[in-house]
Amino acid sequence: MNDMEDDVEISFPVKFLGRVEVVRPDGIQILDEAAQNLKTSDEFSSEKAAKKSKVHLFLSLSGIDILENKTKFLLYSCNLSTISFCAVHPSSPKVFGFVAKHPAADTYHCYLFQSAKFSHVLVSVIGDAFRVSKKEETPRVGRDIKVEALQHKNKMLQRENDKLKRRLAGETDD
Repeated sequence: MNDMEDDVEISFPVKFLGRVEVVRPDGIQILDEAAQNLKTSDEFSSEKAAKKSKVHLFLSLSGIDILENKTKFLLYSCNLSTISFCAVHPSSPKVFGFVAKHPAADTYHCYLFQSAKFSHVLVSVIGDAFRVSKKEETPRVGRDIKVEALQHKNKMLQRENDKLKRRLAGETDD
């Protein structure tokens, strides 16, 4: 990664639901099948061990890194060129995921996450970063993606702040 790409890395805190091997590289039904598979998977599987943990999803023009929240241990890293699909779960708007080709094997994995506030913006940002990496556009576009994501994050935090202010004002009036 060069210095320009380092400038356009953004991070979102999300809940990692798990990683599931899938048979196809794309399609909205893949997310649903992967989510069902996670619900019924063997409780002793290694994929289930990392399941439902808080992680940081780092997105840059080169790829997506999934880091454990407390230790910052790198759980998974996916080059953007290996990602074939990204979407919000059709019946669970807080759940989103992406499908990536394994770098050393001819298999695909679906990575599933949950975010109460950012699932739609993350899918949009991942899609934008993917398109930019495919077009090999200038880093300026990457900065635009970062600004868009940060503006959305700021808007969500402002709403939360306003809500907390109203609650606090209601408690002090008593």
